[in-house]
Amino acid sequence: MQIPVYNMEGQLTDERAVDEAQLGGTPNYELIRQAVLTYEANRRVGCARTKTRAGVSRSRRKPFRQKGTGRARQGDSGSPVLVGGGRAHGARLRNFRMKISRKARGRALASAFLAKAMDEEIIALSELELQERKTRAMAAVLRRLGVKGTFLIVLPEYDADLWRLCRNIRGAAMMSCHELNTYELIRPSRVIFTVQALEQFLTDATRENRSVKVSAGDSADE
Repeated sequence: MQIPVYNMEGQLTDERAVDEAQLGGTPNYELIRQAVLTYEANRRVGCARTKTRAGVSRSRRKPFRQKGTGRARQGDSGSPVLVGGGRAHGARLRNFRMKISRKARGRALASAFLAKAMDEEIIALSELELQERKTRAMAAVLRRLGVKGTFLIVLPEYDADLWRLCRNIRGAAMMSCHELNTYELIRPSRVIFTVQALEQFLTDATRENRSVKVSAGDSADE
């Protein structure tokens, strides 16, 4: 599999070969799904809380007598069926956190990279140095690359000054290699790595996948 490498003029200058076998061979979509669900669940705060009939400040007196009125019987004004009453089966404080192992997380990230690369949604830039530190200059680079819609720029290290040039472009996102996760990788329609970031990512992903294979072989021998 080849990852195209472009310059800032939008010209194809090189291709980076990627060994699919070192990243797991084929995308594991179930593992990608598990990683995304875990990420989204861990972002939930779970602080929603409503009052039950025990929590509302209402009179505990019966509104009318039990029999003889022709109306349905009522207990007190805090009942969930009355306006101003408590909520029946309402939201409570809750912890939504899920867990996924470090190895599974690394394999899911490698699978997400493979899936995006197979769909030709990953490209690399030979360099990303703008002489004019303006948003319009960054937008011009993206236009020459044919990037439309949502996109993610992956750098070796986070660059706050470069993010300032991108943040006003619709659909922009930027991360460093060590911040990258499965959710952020599959979310945008295009992923733009710098060559240095791509090499760093592939080195880390290959090392992680190799450790998984060794561990699996050891456990099988046992």
